[in-house]
Amino acid sequence: MSEQDKIKPLPCWLPVTALLPKYFILGLPRTATTSVCLATLSLGFRTAHTAYVNRAFEHANVIADTPVFADYAQLDTHFPGAKFIYLNRARETWIPSIRQLLLRMFDNLTSESGGFNPVIKRCYHEIFAPIERETIMCDEHLWHCYLRHQQQVLNYFSERPEDLLMIEVGQPGSYQALYDFMRPCHAADRAGDFVRVNQGGKVTAWKQIKHPLKVESTHQGRVETLFYQKGR
Repeated sequence: MSEQDKIKPLPCWLPVTALLPKYFILGLPRTATTSVCLATLSLGFRTAHTAYVNRAFEHANVIADTPVFADYAQLDTHFPGAKFIYLNRARETWIPSIRQLLLRMFDNLTSESGGFNPVIKRCYHEIFAPIERETIMCDEHLWHCYLRHQQQVLNYFSERPEDLLMIEVGQPGSYQALYDFMRPCHAADRAGDFVRVNQGGKVTAWKQIKHPLKVESTHQGRVETLFYQKGR
């Protein structure tokens, strides 16, 4: 079964997504952000898994991964009423998964000319610094980065717990918690579940998805200075 076939079909009508609040998925890479994005598509939300142009932020109701995990505070300021979803993952499964990803990305993250776009580079270096082959191979460094990010999120939302959902994909009740938090405005499948993708080191499941509510992260391949960073 292809990744495309795993998405449940939309109902016969689309919700008026422009009236929905913004939801930002601020879990770190390799915490099942793609699986959650597939679920939000099935629930009827315009969804961008990563966003590097302003129009992606304008059109999507759900935005995940880069740059959200690094820029959630700025996004919270610019989108009053936004809700946030933090994704937990156990140490014993997250560390080998993030290590494999960082090793694969290393040359492009550390290249002084070329490589990944500047948004990706900035966000990864903010969270995982210093990005060196030695630190990537160090379990304690990687887990320190995870816990530091988690604590920063908890501190930020300490007086607004109603604006933050924390789940671990695959745990009992996690899909139900997401459904209740997002409260889709049409008769979505309340008894559904997450589809696990990008397992075994794969990272390209989102690219394969064709869906009317999928929002592309760039426009014609261009990356912009994002609206909340102008003047910084």
